[in-house]
This record gives sequence, C-alpha cells and structure tokens, in this order.
Amino acid sequence: MFNKINIKNKETVHNIIWRALHIFGTKGITFLIFLICAKLLNAFVFGLYNYVLTIIFFLISFTDFGISKASSKYIAEYNAVNKEKIKLVLFNAALIILILSCIIFLLVLLFARFIFSEQYLLYIYYLLPLLFFAPLSFLYDGIYRGLKKFKELSIISLIISSISLCFVFILVNKYKLTGALIAQNLFYFLLFIALAVRYKNFNFKIDKKIIKEIGKYSLFIGVSGIFAFFTWRVDILFLGHYDFIKEIGFYEIAYKILALFIIPFTIIGQVIAPDITKYFSTKNYFLVNIKFKKYLFFSIIISIIFLLMFILLKHEIFSLFFNKYYTDDMKHLLIVMLPLYFTSMLLGMVSPFAVSTGHAKMGMHFLIIVGLLNLIFDYIFIINFGFWGLIYSTIIIKCLGTILFIYFYHKILCKLMPNRHSA
Repeated sequence: MFNKINIKNKETVHNIIWRALHIFGTKGITFLIFLICAKLLNAFVFGLYNYVLTIIFFLISFTDFGISKASSKYIAEYNAVNKEKIKLVLFNAALIILILSCIIFLLVLLFARFIFSEQYLLYIYYLLPLLFFAPLSFLYDGIYRGLKKFKELSIISLIISSISLCFVFILVNKYKLTGALIAQNLFYFLLFIALAVRYKNFNFKIDKKIIKEIGKYSLFIGVSGIFAFFTWRVDILFLGHYDFIKEIGFYEIAYKILALFIIPFTIIGQVIAPDITKYFSTKNYFLVNIKFKKYLFFSIIISIIFLLMFILLKHEIFSLFFNKYYTDDMKHLLIVMLPLYFTSMLLGMVSPFAVSTGHAKMGMHFLIIVGLLNLIFDYIFIINFGFWGLIYSTIIIKCLGTILFIYFYHKILCKLMPNRHSA
C-alpha cells in the first residue's frame, strides 16, 4: 500500500514538473513580448497594445467558450471508463470551435468598424488569426492534459518557444506595435501546428452524443469565462473607453505580476485534475475532500511566502524590468493589489478542483454575480472617482467573491462525505 502511494506521489511530482515547464514555455513567450514592448514602446503605445490584446482575447473567450476545458474533463473521464471514446473527442470538439471562430470572425468584419475607432481597428484586424489558432491550441492542450501527457506537451511548447525567440525581438524592434501583434499570431500558429502533428489518436467522425456532452458542459465553463472576463479584464476596456490609455500600462503590469503568481497554483491544479475527476466519477468523495483540504492549506502557506518575497524584492524587480513605470502611483497600486494577489492564488488551485468534480455550474453562478457587480461598479466608480475608484472597487469585489466561492465549494464537498462508503 505504501509503495502504491509513493509511486502515485512520484507520478504527481513528475507531472507537475513537466506541466511547469510547459506553462512557463507558453506563458514565457507572451510575457517576453510584454517585457520587450514595455522596454521599446512609449507609455501610450504600450497601453494601446494591452488594450487591443484585451479586446481580441475577449473575442477568443467566445471561440473557445470552455470547449478546451470540457474536452480535458471528458478525455480524463473516458480514459478511466471508456477508452474508445477518446478518439472521437478531438474532431468533434474542434468542429464546435471552428464554427464559433467563423461566426466571431464574420461578426468582427461586419461590425467592428461601428464599435472601434480607426486607430484601434487596424490592430484588431492584425490579431484576427488568433480567433482560430489560439482556441485550437487550447483544445490540444486540454486533450494532452486529460491524457496526462505532460512531458510531451512540455517538450513541444519549449521547442516552439525557443524557435519563437528568434523572431520576437526582431519584429518588435523593427515594427514596434505591429511587430508585437504579428509575433502573437506566429507563436500560436506554430504551437497549434506542432501539437496537431504530434497527436494522432482521433477519428474524423461526427458523434452527436459527444458534441452534446462537450457542448453542454462547456456551456457552463464558457459562460463562466465570459463573466470571468467581466471580473478580471473588463477593467481594461473601461480604462480604454474613458481614455486612461497610459494607465492601462500600469494596471497591466500589476496584472501580469498577478498572472505570474497564479501560474504555480494553476499548474498543480491542472496536473491533479485528471485524478480528481477519476476519484469523483468513482464516488470516492472522501479522498476528494482530503485532497482539497491538503492542497488548499498548501496554497495558503505558499501564497504568504510568495507575497513576502515580492514585498522584499519588488524594488529590484521593477528596477530591472519596468524602471520607467516605477512611479509613486505604481508603488501604491502594488500595495493595494496584495489582498487580490493572495486570494487569486488560492482560486488558481480551487478552480481546477471545481471543474474536475463537475461543479463548473457553481463556478458559473459565482462568476456571473461577481462579473456583473464588477461591471456595474466599474462604471459607477470610474465616472465618479476615475482610475483609483475603478481599482478599489475591483479589488474589493474580486476578493470577496473568491473567499465566498472557496467557502461554498468546501461546504458542497463536506455534504458529500456521508456517501464516501458507497465508493
């Protein structure tokens, strides 16, 4: 028994290491583009870059619409109970994504000129290929994760990231903002091609039942994703709409730091997600509850350590990477963001648990509430109090929403405990 547990722990650690390499490979290249843009672009253009990128990734949330995460869940489930169905997931999930991508692509071509000014429209058009390549690469990522092929996924992403380094700096240095946007397209295109070439376990067969299962579950995740945007990224659109373009750069730097903090927790959550799905699908609720408490406690301790290290090293970090942005306003922004950093790290661990146990609908309800509140209060506070009004209202709403979500999810797991003997 001990040997079995020990082997399982070694497998988890092994998968975490490879998943970390994959995440830092893919996220690293986008963060590198971000750093290069911060260095080479002036404050206004840097803010414009982040504004346009936020717009296109909002559109991508409609083209993916939770398909990649739902596919990962069903791949893990089929791998445990019905391996024959695995071959049907890729084609049917990709079919849904391609239909959604075509619809969004056409809507942008038809209506974008009526929504965005000419100075933004051209840059949005530059990023339209991402509507196809980004969600398809997300889909492959979900399938590889569901099959626990973390090593293979990591090697592919590291190779593509290394190749991408050759053209990122050249494009941004020579073509500035346009080059940075083209670099984003090239990276996701190469990643999609590499993942597609390597994965061959699929059939070109339409399965209405698979489409219905993935589509139904992805609906909850997709709606959650839209309202997650309202919770996390709609702030950028408000700032852009009210001409706080330069301030977008400051806010985006603070957000990128948050995103880096969350990565380790998301990695661990995604690595253990297939096992959590397996335990839950076989009604081993007791073990799911134990795992949840263990990883939540781990998240709290590591989050505190991360924040203490950041407080001690933030001056050195900004002197090295963002020296021209390290103003008094930036220092104040980083301090007030600390509670949000802490709760977000915990959420990065809990969210994969909730998706894996089939509670995406609960997550959707919370995100709808928090997203709508953030949307309403962003509008009220930016009109009345400007940039800082938006910042304070956003932090308060997000922190409270995360704390309540973790509390209620834990209560749900506790209610399932009496059924543990039925496993």
